[in-house]
Amino acid sequence: MMDITPRMNQILTLLLEQEQPISVKYLAERMGLSKRTIQRELEYINHVLQDYPIQFLSKTGVGIWLDGDPKEKISLKQELSSDDRLDISNREERRKALILAILKEKELRKLYYYSSRFQVSEATISADLEAIEGWLESYGLKITRKQGSGIAISGEEEDYRRAIRAFINENIDTRVLREAYDNVNPEDTACSLLQQSEIGKLLNDKIVSRVIGCLSGMNNNRVMTLTENSYIGLVIHISIAINRIMKNEVLPEDEKWEHKIAIDEDYRLAEQIVGELEEEFEIDIPEVEISYICLHIKGSKHEKIEWEGQNVSQTESQNLQLLLNDMIDAFDPEKAYWLKQDNEFIQGLLAHLQPTLIRLTHDMQIQNPVLDDIKTNYPDIYANCLRVAEVLETYTGKSVPEEETGFLTVHFGAAVFRMEGRKEAVRKVEVGIICSSGIGISRLMMSKLEKMFRDRMNLVTYGKNDITPYIQGKTDFFVSSIELEPMDIPVISVNPLLNDSDIEQIRRMLYQYERMPSKQKKENTDPFSVELDQINQIAAQINLIIKHMGFFKVSDQISFDELLLAIGEHFSPYSDQIKIIRDDLYRREQLSTQIFAEFGFGLLHTRTKGVTRPMFGVCMTKDLTEFKDNYFKGIHVIFVMLVPVDDLLKINNDIMGYISGMLIEDPEFLITAEHGDKEEIREMLSKNLKIYFKKYLSGLS
Repeated sequence: MMDITPRMNQILTLLLEQEQPISVKYLAERMGLSKRTIQRELEYINHVLQDYPIQFLSKTGVGIWLDGDPKEKISLKQELSSDDRLDISNREERRKALILAILKEKELRKLYYYSSRFQVSEATISADLEAIEGWLESYGLKITRKQGSGIAISGEEEDYRRAIRAFINENIDTRVLREAYDNVNPEDTACSLLQQSEIGKLLNDKIVSRVIGCLSGMNNNRVMTLTENSYIGLVIHISIAINRIMKNEVLPEDEKWEHKIAIDEDYRLAEQIVGELEEEFEIDIPEVEISYICLHIKGSKHEKIEWEGQNVSQTESQNLQLLLNDMIDAFDPEKAYWLKQDNEFIQGLLAHLQPTLIRLTHDMQIQNPVLDDIKTNYPDIYANCLRVAEVLETYTGKSVPEEETGFLTVHFGAAVFRMEGRKEAVRKVEVGIICSSGIGISRLMMSKLEKMFRDRMNLVTYGKNDITPYIQGKTDFFVSSIELEPMDIPVISVNPLLNDSDIEQIRRMLYQYERMPSKQKKENTDPFSVELDQINQIAAQINLIIKHMGFFKVSDQISFDELLLAIGEHFSPYSDQIKIIRDDLYRREQLSTQIFAEFGFGLLHTRTKGVTRPMFGVCMTKDLTEFKDNYFKGIHVIFVMLVPVDDLLKINNDIMGYISGMLIEDPEFLITAEHGDKEEIREMLSKNLKIYFKKYLSGLS
């Protein structure tokens, strides 16, 4: 819908109520204004009506009237009566409306135009312009004043678009786009709801609905796995671009994109999107727009995230590893060691880091709808993440918005909760978590619930489209942060950050279901038999680790790559398995270095198909001298942990996790490992694993 002043709203309403032409004098008398004022307002009436099939007509001796289809007149009248624009009577709201008007109207306008539009004096408009200059300049835009001509705004097209997007993020509710995102037929939803929404008025509801239709019609997995906010951000980005292109406001060709944007999966997707848009809108879209859409996709968050380390160079990979380690150290030096052992956290943070760096480098904005909740519910973790943000600022040379710090809090928070509740007991109630805000939010919910109810539930995360009859059949109840269709099993609707009320609902549901028979009968229903099986499995794995403990020495001149090969050769006689072990160790080290100079040792560990049983070993230099390769940072002992990929993965991970804790929590073990012989180390290992086994048994009683 068009932008109109209350005065223009009144003029149009009066004209729509007339069944025949009226005079300017009559209109002036009805409104209590002078004829001159009315005539000035009528100069802009055709601009106001440009989006409607209604025409303003004037004929000497006859009068003035609106010509058009009666149905269109009724529609316009209804829209005028329900207009929910910014309240221009409020100074701050009026200045927001002024920013919006200036961004939308690039041509010169006199002060009188805005004073009439907002029903204030020209002096007030002049003061408003001074007040908003700072905001515009932060996006590279400048208000220019020309004596006798009026005011306009100058800046690069890219700056215009950034400013429009920022204005939307700060002031306009995009809920209607979220509803379109969740709807089975988003195009229909957009058409019915966008007309009355602020976002629809700003970006043209017809353009937005057609953009949504194009994206939905592509049925592309890369688009469909975008988080809700990232999908909406893409819709807004494209809608802004289409609006500007249709006004002949295009981005200039820039050679920098030829070198910075690789021709990859994201670029080809951007090309596909542009092709669909060109066909839908029957326009030619400059090639540079493909690069900008590609950049937006690369900077987006996805529901299912994986670190695409294979898509970056070795140098980039090493830089990311160093950056990640600095971020973890900045978060909390005391927890850094344990955080670096959390593969799930490392993978998730690396996957999050790649688009984050793209957004920061290119000054791209991101919305965080739960930022206030994060800051309120997790103030300590957020405070620590402010230090993490400082590391990113140093690395990129760009300031880190608090929205980005909020997302970092989600990742670090989930890892902290997981670390604090590391010991997991058998759970009785099967609970599914459903969340559309991104994998990070899902993990935060899961980690918090695991910490609070780890001995009472089994947790699985699902996407909205994953809920099949089979899933419902094996789940006792769902915990969901999004609205769902009615199901055959209970659904607890919660805030993504799980407030006290949410926790109490879950607690009551757990109490109910843990006293009910399991939905799925298991072959062995005897609890004592189950415990015996688990005890035997744990005892067997501990025995294997002690019996086959590795111990070997290498030259202090050995390189990192040569050491990985030596480890593979020590733990397997088969060349194919040696390669698997080496490659898996290298891949794990690529995530984050496990060389801890502050503790005096390295820890090389991985899950691998290169071994068939859990393996623990100690490797040191022959004369206990320091490794000469700079990668080892002056240490002389390396601990090796290899876990097979089999049905006992969880058991072996728990045992190896306990051993890794010994390395820093038991000084005696570390001293023995650094200076003792093989049998002394084995004896110390056996002593500590005996303690672990006893603790496990005591936890069963």
